[in-house]
Amino acid sequence: MLKLKDRSAFGARAAFALSVVAAFAAGYALSAARAAGIHFEPLVSAGETILGEAFVYPPGKPKITTGILSLEPGAETGWHTHGVPLTGIILDGELTVDYGDKGKRTYRKGASLIETMATAHNGKNTGESAMRLFVVFVGAEGIANTTPVKK
Repeated sequence: MLKLKDRSAFGARAAFALSVVAAFAAGYALSAARAAGIHFEPLVSAGETILGEAFVYPPGKPKITTGILSLEPGAETGWHTHGVPLTGIILDGELTVDYGDKGKRTYRKGASLIETMATAHNGKNTGESAMRLFVVFVGAEGIANTTPVKK
């Protein structure tokens, strides 16, 4: 049987434990309420490029580079390949990419893709306004994201 002194110490510990549980419960309820207002919409998720090629992350110290490529109507990127995986989303306009013997594909505002790495390609703004492409290169230090190719 607990003595009076032991009971009060037990009661204080129980009250403290209940307050900790209540604080965690309140924090969980608040975070759940915030999570209810969050929505994630995947744009692209794949284990291969737009042309069905497997991609490999480069060795070395990781380096992510983001940027916006802008092309005026009629402007071209020039033939090139990529040494690292990359993904992007067309923010504005229209981009037609010539993949040589693998054909051409046209991407418009809102389109997202994982671009080819090994196949040489040339992008051209075939729209009537500026094309803007947000790009994410998943590279490594010392490895070029883009390499020009003579065609």
